Amino acid sequence: MRLSPDDIVFWQYGWLKINATIAFTWGLMLVLTLGSHLVTRRLSKGLARSRWQNLLEIVVTGIVTQIGEVGLAQPRQYLGFLGTLFLFVATASLFTIVPGYEPPTGSLSTTTALAICVFIAVPMFGIADCGLGEYLKAYLKPTAIMLPFNIISELSRTLALAARLFGNMMSGTMILAILLTITPFIFPVALSALGLLTGMVQAYIFSILAAVYVAAATRSRKSPREPEPAANT
Repeated sequence: MRLSPDDIVFWQYGWLKINATIAFTWGLMLVLTLGSHLVTRRLSKGLARSRWQNLLEIVVTGIVTQIGEVGLAQPRQYLGFLGTLFLFVATASLFTIVPGYEPPTGSLSTTTALAICVFIAVPMFGIADCGLGEYLKAYLKPTAIMLPFNIISELSRTLALAARLFGNMMSGTMILAILLTITPFIFPVALSALGLLTGMVQAYIFSILAAVYVAAATRSRKSPREPEPAANT
Protein backbone atom coordinates (compact mmCIF):
# COMPACT_ATOMS: atom_id res chain seq x y z
CA MET A 1 0.00 0.00 0.00
CA ARG A 2 1.39 3.36 -1.06
CA LEU A 3 0.73 6.34 1.16
CA SER A 4 1.60 8.89 -1.52
CA PRO A 5 1.95 9.00 -5.32
CA ASP A 6 5.47 10.30 -4.67
CA ASP A 7 6.48 6.67 -4.10
CA ILE A 8 5.66 5.75 -7.73
CA VAL A 9 8.69 6.66 -9.85
CA PHE A 10 8.27 6.47 -13.64
CA TRP A 11 11.73 7.70 -14.64
CA GLN A 12 14.87 8.66 -12.76
CA TYR A 13 18.32 9.85 -13.77
CA GLY A 14 20.52 10.68 -10.80
CA TRP A 15 18.73 13.20 -8.59
CA LEU A 16 16.24 14.02 -11.35
CA LYS A 17 13.11 11.89 -11.32
CA ILE A 18 9.54 11.95 -12.57
CA ASN A 19 7.09 10.39 -10.14
CA ALA A 20 3.34 9.89 -10.28
CA THR A 21 2.69 13.21 -8.54
CA ILE A 22 4.48 15.20 -11.24
CA ALA A 23 3.13 13.14 -14.13
CA PHE A 24 -0.50 13.19 -13.00
CA THR A 25 -0.37 16.87 -12.02
CA TRP A 26 0.82 17.94 -15.45
CA GLY A 27 -1.58 15.49 -17.10
CA LEU A 28 -4.44 16.95 -15.08
CA MET A 29 -3.47 20.51 -16.02
CA LEU A 30 -3.35 19.45 -19.68
CA VAL A 31 -6.82 17.91 -19.43
CA LEU A 32 -8.23 21.04 -17.80
CA THR A 33 -6.60 23.30 -20.42
CA LEU A 34 -7.86 21.27 -23.38
CA GLY A 35 -11.25 20.81 -21.76
CA SER A 36 -11.69 24.53 -21.16
CA HIS A 37 -10.77 25.21 -24.78
CA LEU A 38 -13.21 22.64 -26.12
CA VAL A 39 -16.19 23.73 -24.02
CA THR A 40 -15.73 27.43 -24.76
CA ARG A 41 -14.74 27.46 -28.43
CA ARG A 42 -18.31 27.60 -29.78
CA LEU A 43 -20.13 29.71 -27.24
CA SER A 44 -22.97 31.80 -28.57
CA LYS A 45 -23.54 35.42 -27.64
CA GLY A 46 -27.05 35.51 -29.04
CA LEU A 47 -30.34 34.30 -27.62
CA ALA A 48 -30.10 30.90 -29.29
CA ARG A 49 -27.91 28.80 -27.01
CA SER A 50 -27.25 25.10 -26.66
CA ARG A 51 -28.15 23.09 -23.59
CA TRP A 52 -24.45 22.61 -22.89
CA GLN A 53 -23.86 26.36 -22.85
CA ASN A 54 -26.83 26.88 -20.55
CA LEU A 55 -25.44 24.27 -18.16
CA LEU A 56 -21.99 25.87 -18.31
CA GLU A 57 -23.41 29.31 -17.56
CA ILE A 58 -25.37 27.90 -14.61
CA VAL A 59 -22.18 26.42 -13.16
CA VAL A 60 -20.19 29.63 -13.65
CA THR A 61 -23.00 31.74 -12.22
CA GLY A 62 -23.19 29.45 -9.21
CA ILE A 63 -19.46 29.80 -8.56
CA VAL A 64 -19.66 33.58 -8.90
CA THR A 65 -22.59 33.65 -6.48
CA GLN A 66 -20.67 31.58 -3.92
CA ILE A 67 -17.66 33.90 -4.20
CA GLY A 68 -19.88 36.94 -3.72
CA GLU A 69 -21.55 35.44 -0.64
CA VAL A 70 -18.15 35.10 1.02
CA GLY A 71 -17.89 38.89 1.03
CA LEU A 72 -15.96 39.81 -2.11
CA ALA A 73 -17.43 42.91 -3.72
CA GLN A 74 -16.45 42.02 -7.30
CA PRO A 75 -16.63 38.21 -7.47
CA ARG A 76 -15.87 37.95 -11.18
CA GLN A 77 -12.46 39.49 -10.52
CA TYR A 78 -11.53 36.40 -8.50
CA LEU A 79 -13.36 33.81 -10.60
CA GLY A 80 -10.28 32.74 -12.57
CA PHE A 81 -8.14 31.98 -9.52
CA LEU A 82 -10.74 30.50 -7.17
CA GLY A 83 -12.55 28.63 -9.92
CA THR A 84 -9.30 27.05 -11.08
CA LEU A 85 -8.51 25.88 -7.55
CA PHE A 86 -11.92 24.26 -7.27
CA LEU A 87 -11.72 22.58 -10.69
CA PHE A 88 -8.21 21.23 -10.06
CA VAL A 89 -9.02 19.62 -6.71
CA ALA A 90 -12.43 18.38 -7.89
CA THR A 91 -11.08 16.87 -11.12
CA ALA A 92 -8.19 15.26 -9.24
CA SER A 93 -10.75 13.45 -7.09
CA LEU A 94 -13.09 12.65 -9.97
CA PHE A 95 -10.40 10.84 -11.95
CA THR A 96 -9.89 8.30 -9.17
CA ILE A 97 -12.33 6.08 -11.07
CA VAL A 98 -9.65 5.66 -13.77
CA PRO A 99 -7.59 2.48 -13.15
CA GLY A 100 -3.96 3.20 -12.31
CA TYR A 101 -4.59 6.85 -11.57
CA GLU A 102 -3.25 8.34 -8.35
CA PRO A 103 -4.68 11.73 -7.33
CA PRO A 104 -1.84 14.27 -7.00
CA THR A 105 -3.70 15.84 -4.08
CA GLY A 106 -2.69 12.74 -2.12
CA SER A 107 0.84 14.16 -2.03
CA LEU A 108 1.84 16.76 0.55
CA SER A 109 3.97 18.50 -2.09
CA THR A 110 0.89 19.17 -4.26
CA THR A 111 -1.29 20.43 -1.43
CA THR A 112 1.58 22.60 -0.21
CA ALA A 113 1.94 24.07 -3.70
CA LEU A 114 -1.79 24.85 -3.79
CA ALA A 115 -1.58 26.48 -0.36
CA ILE A 116 1.43 28.53 -1.47
CA CYS A 117 -0.61 29.74 -4.46
CA VAL A 118 -3.22 31.00 -2.00
CA PHE A 119 -0.49 32.48 0.22
CA ILE A 120 0.86 34.49 -2.74
CA ALA A 121 -2.53 35.41 -4.18
CA VAL A 122 -3.92 36.86 -0.94
CA PRO A 123 -1.44 39.78 -0.68
CA MET A 124 -1.56 40.30 -4.45
CA PHE A 125 -5.32 40.78 -4.39
CA GLY A 126 -5.08 42.80 -1.19
CA ILE A 127 -2.46 45.18 -2.58
CA ALA A 128 -4.31 45.53 -5.88
CA ASP A 129 -7.53 46.40 -4.04
CA CYS A 130 -6.23 48.53 -1.16
CA GLY A 131 -2.76 49.67 -2.16
CA LEU A 132 0.61 48.62 -0.75
CA GLY A 133 0.62 51.10 2.13
CA GLU A 134 -2.82 50.20 3.47
CA TYR A 135 -2.11 46.49 3.13
CA LEU A 136 1.12 46.67 5.13
CA LYS A 137 -0.42 48.91 7.79
CA ALA A 138 -2.90 46.15 8.63
CA TYR A 139 -0.05 44.06 10.08
CA LEU A 140 0.47 46.80 12.69
CA LYS A 141 -3.14 46.89 13.84
CA PRO A 142 -4.29 47.38 16.51
CA THR A 143 -0.71 48.01 17.73
CA ALA A 144 2.79 47.41 16.39
CA ILE A 145 3.22 44.60 18.93
CA MET A 146 0.89 42.49 16.78
CA LEU A 147 3.32 42.47 13.81
CA PRO A 148 5.03 39.14 14.59
CA PHE A 149 1.71 37.53 15.52
CA ASN A 150 0.09 38.63 12.29
CA ILE A 151 3.02 37.24 10.30
CA ILE A 152 2.86 33.93 12.19
CA SER A 153 -0.87 33.82 11.51
CA GLU A 154 -0.29 34.13 7.76
CA LEU A 155 2.28 31.32 7.77
CA SER A 156 0.33 28.97 10.03
CA ARG A 157 -2.80 29.51 7.96
CA THR A 158 -0.97 28.38 4.85
CA LEU A 159 0.40 25.30 6.63
CA ALA A 160 -3.04 24.40 7.96
CA LEU A 161 -4.58 24.77 4.50
CA ALA A 162 -2.06 22.36 2.99
CA ALA A 163 -2.23 19.84 5.85
CA ARG A 164 -6.04 19.82 5.91
CA LEU A 165 -6.39 19.01 2.21
CA PHE A 166 -3.57 16.44 2.28
CA GLY A 167 -4.93 14.66 5.36
CA ASN A 168 -8.49 14.47 4.07
CA MET A 169 -7.48 13.20 0.64
CA MET A 170 -4.92 10.70 1.92
CA SER A 171 -7.22 9.27 4.59
CA GLY A 172 -9.80 8.24 2.00
CA THR A 173 -7.13 6.51 -0.09
CA MET A 174 -5.77 4.64 2.91
CA ILE A 175 -9.20 3.45 4.04
CA LEU A 176 -10.00 2.22 0.55
CA ALA A 177 -6.70 0.33 0.32
CA ILE A 178 -7.30 -1.33 3.69
CA LEU A 179 -10.84 -2.39 2.78
CA LEU A 180 -9.62 -3.90 -0.48
CA THR A 181 -7.52 -6.35 1.52
CA ILE A 182 -10.01 -7.36 4.21
CA THR A 183 -13.54 -6.96 2.79
CA PRO A 184 -15.49 -8.16 -0.25
CA PHE A 185 -15.51 -6.16 -3.46
CA ILE A 186 -18.81 -4.36 -2.90
CA PHE A 187 -17.64 -2.35 0.11
CA PRO A 188 -14.63 -0.68 -1.59
CA VAL A 189 -16.85 0.17 -4.57
CA ALA A 190 -19.36 1.87 -2.29
CA LEU A 191 -16.53 3.68 -0.50
CA SER A 192 -15.10 4.81 -3.84
CA ALA A 193 -18.43 6.44 -4.67
CA LEU A 194 -18.39 8.09 -1.26
CA GLY A 195 -14.79 9.17 -1.92
CA LEU A 196 -15.90 11.03 -5.05
CA LEU A 197 -18.43 12.96 -2.97
CA THR A 198 -15.79 13.65 -0.33
CA GLY A 199 -13.43 14.94 -3.01
CA MET A 200 -16.06 17.39 -4.23
CA VAL A 201 -16.62 18.58 -0.68
CA GLN A 202 -12.87 19.06 -0.12
CA ALA A 203 -12.59 21.04 -3.36
CA TYR A 204 -15.45 23.27 -2.22
CA ILE A 205 -13.95 23.77 1.24
CA PHE A 206 -10.49 24.56 -0.11
CA SER A 207 -11.76 27.13 -2.61
CA ILE A 208 -14.13 28.72 -0.06
CA LEU A 209 -11.31 29.04 2.50
CA ALA A 210 -9.14 30.67 -0.18
CA ALA A 211 -12.00 33.08 -0.93
CA VAL A 212 -12.38 33.86 2.78
CA TYR A 213 -8.66 34.66 3.07
CA VAL A 214 -8.81 36.93 0.01
CA ALA A 215 -11.93 38.64 1.35
CA ALA A 216 -10.24 39.22 4.71
CA ALA A 217 -7.19 40.74 2.98
CA THR A 218 -9.24 43.11 0.83
CA ARG A 219 -11.84 44.04 3.42
CA SER A 220 -9.83 44.41 6.63
CA ARG A 221 -7.13 46.51 4.96
CA LYS A 222 -9.55 49.16 3.82
CA SER A 223 -9.73 52.25 5.98
CA PRO A 224 -13.28 52.95 7.12
CA ARG A 225 -14.75 55.99 5.47
CA GLU A 226 -15.50 58.90 7.71
CA PRO A 227 -19.16 59.92 7.78
CA GLU A 228 -19.95 62.92 5.67
CA PRO A 229 -20.84 66.04 7.67
CA ALA A 230 -24.51 66.91 7.69
CA ALA A 231 -25.50 69.83 5.52
CA ASN A 232 -26.16 73.07 7.38
CA THR A 233 -29.77 74.08 7.41
